[in-house]
Amino acid sequence: MSKTKKQNIYYEITFRDPKDGQILSLKAQKIADSTLGLSFITISEFLFDTDKLVVTPDQEALEKRLEGVKALHLSIYSVLSIKEIGNDNKGLKFKKDRSNLVVLSSVDRPSPPTSK
Repeated sequence: MSKTKKQNIYYEITFRDPKDGQILSLKAQKIADSTLGLSFITISEFLFDTDKLVVTPDQEALEKRLEGVKALHLSIYSVLSIKEIGNDNKGLKFKKDRSNLVVLSSVDRPSPPTSK
């Protein structure tokens, strides 16, 4: 777990905590596909602002909760937003891009015969 920002690019993830429904924000350097399946993402290399004079209790509790956690797997349904922050950003790319889905049109069915 990283305590300071090492790179210029990082992500700020806002999500609903599945434990109690509280809305939390988390900063991390990496976001990727999860090995748990299609509806999960993996967040790793957490960043915490330890240089600030004022530390909020929520942020401190989140830091203690994630202490020793290598990666956090979140359901995409609990993620509210992901902000990419930094000047050198190249865009978020996933190994298995699922955005190119093909929608097949319905089969043309003959119209039913009309009665005279």
